[in-house]
Parts: sequence; structure tokens; C-alpha cells
Amino acid sequence: MSEIVVNAVSKTWGGVGGVNRISFKADAGTLLVLLGPSGCGKSTTLRLIAGLEEVDSGTITIGGRDVTHLSPAQRNISMVFQSYALFPHLNVAENIIFGLRVRGVGRAERDARLRKVADIVGLSHLLERKPSQLSGGQRQRVALGRAIIAEAPVCLMDEPLSNLDAKLRHEMRTEIRSLQQRLGMTMVYVTHDQTEAMTMADRVILMRDGHIEQNGAPHELYNEPASDFTARFIGTPPMNIISWEAGAVLGIRPEHISLVENGGVPATVKAVEYLGADSIILCDVKGETVSVRQTGYCDLPTGAQVALGWQNRHIHLFDRDSGKRRAGSHLPHRGFPLNERQ
Repeated sequence: MSEIVVNAVSKTWGGVGGVNRISFKADAGTLLVLLGPSGCGKSTTLRLIAGLEEVDSGTITIGGRDVTHLSPAQRNISMVFQSYALFPHLNVAENIIFGLRVRGVGRAERDARLRKVADIVGLSHLLERKPSQLSGGQRQRVALGRAIIAEAPVCLMDEPLSNLDAKLRHEMRTEIRSLQQRLGMTMVYVTHDQTEAMTMADRVILMRDGHIEQNGAPHELYNEPASDFTARFIGTPPMNIISWEAGAVLGIRPEHISLVENGGVPATVKAVEYLGADSIILCDVKGETVSVRQTGYCDLPTGAQVALGWQNRHIHLFDRDSGKRRAGSHLPHRGFPLNERQ
């Protein structure tokens, strides 16, 4: 039982920054991602769970035990940092077992755990190397191995892949998720990268200015964004947010807009971004930029006149002032003329 419950937790520094009365639960054996831009409070939240920061108010329980005022060592957790935090003078094996040695675990048990963990993270052939002799991905595996060998039921990760290139990030995303599922860990993972969140998480908590903007499964944040902030943050490229009427703005994903031959909304091509499998066509519609995703290569020149069409079941409406999703925001009818309601 390694469920994490954060209840009405607040933390500020002189009234500035931090988090404000946030509450959420990470179910045992699941991977929860804290997602958001810099300064939103996601790393502060992780540090509060870890015990590296003291809460101002609220409670944190891990496995049904109140750990709000316990030290990190008393919380039975492991943690992986962005910097890896490896000892340069120790080899891979010594780095992995360092925590066990400090806690006085006997040599026979240390060796047995090391063999098991080294095999899990693919480092059995590198145990004698120093960190300076390893690639970025290999160093990250050492940090993972050090977290796994502790056999803690909860693992906290703070931007662990941000120092890696795109190819390695993709590989490590797959490995971390596979390890988490195989070992049954409860994992809380901090990132600003929505791709990591969407591909790894059982549940995503999107944070903004110290509060929770939306808490849900990845597909819920994508298909049912609770606000225009969520709509813009989730998706590559993000949802188009367009002026519509006095009380609302309209949102529609680029993949739900098509170039049409007849009717449609007049638009002017501003640029085309070719991505290989598809192209992103940036269009001007009455002074607003609208992104259109089209399969394959598109050779439309800048300045080309086109028409855009969509099905209104894909449209979302958000309150202009609060940014929150409007009730019944999907329009039931078809053929809504965007340019006639601006």
C-alpha cells in the first residue's frame, strides 16, 4: 500500500510563489505526472512530498501514514533528480549501492540487490566504470538503479530527462514507464514536457500559478480541457483559440480542421511547417492565426487563399473572462460559420 494523498497543502516564501491549498491522490502502483510551465509549483509539490520542504498548512500521507512533518529518511521513498547527483570518484556499482552502505545493509545483501538492479537497468557490463566514462543515458540509468535498489514503494522524479537529447529522452521514457509498471512502484514525476506527461502517465496534474488547473487521465486533458490554458498547453501544436462572441472564445484542434473546396472560412496561408508524416499549415483568419494539421507534404505557397472547414462536434467553448470550459461546450449542429460570429 503506497498511495500518496496530498490534502489542502500550501507553501509560500514570504507570501510569494509555492502552492496554494492543493489536494490530489496518487493511487498505489500508478504513475502520476505533475506538469506545467516554470514557476507553476510542480517541483515545490514534489519537494513537499519528499520532505525537502516543510508545508505551511495541510497534510501529506504515504501508505496511510501521516508523513507531513517527518524527515525524508523517515518517509520510505526514493528520488531521482535532474542532475543525476552521481559521485565522480565512485564507479557505477559504488554509486548504486551508496545508500545501502550508508544505512548499514550487509555486503551479501548489497551484492545480491546490485546484481538484480544492474540487470534491470542494463548496467551489468558497466559496473566498474566511473561516471565520466558514461553517456548521458547511462548516467541516468545509474540514478535509476540507485533509486530502485532502495526498494522503496514510492519513487519521486524531478525533471529526470531534461538533460538528454530527443532520442535518448524517448528511449528513457519507455524504460522508466516499463520499470514503474514491472516493479509496481507509485511514481510521482515532474516535467514541463507535455510529451513525457501524455506518453507516460496514468494521471496528469496540470499546474498553473500554484494551483491545479486540471487533474485527469491524459486523454481527458486532451479531449475535454477544463480551461483554455489546458487547451493551449496540451497538444502539439496546441488547440486553436479564436474569438467568437462577447462571452466566449472557441477552441478547435489543428487535426480537426481541413482545407475544403466549397464553402468554408476564407483564410490566407502564412507558412507551412513540414514535419515528415504531416504538415502544419499556419493560416490567417481575420487577423488571428489558425493552425491546420494535414497528412503528408503540403506545398502551398505563402499568401495562398484557402478555405477551412470542420465538424462542430470538435468545437470547444471557453468563457472569455475566466478561461473555464463552458457547460455543454460542444456545439451540436454542423457547418457553424466561424467568420460570421466574430
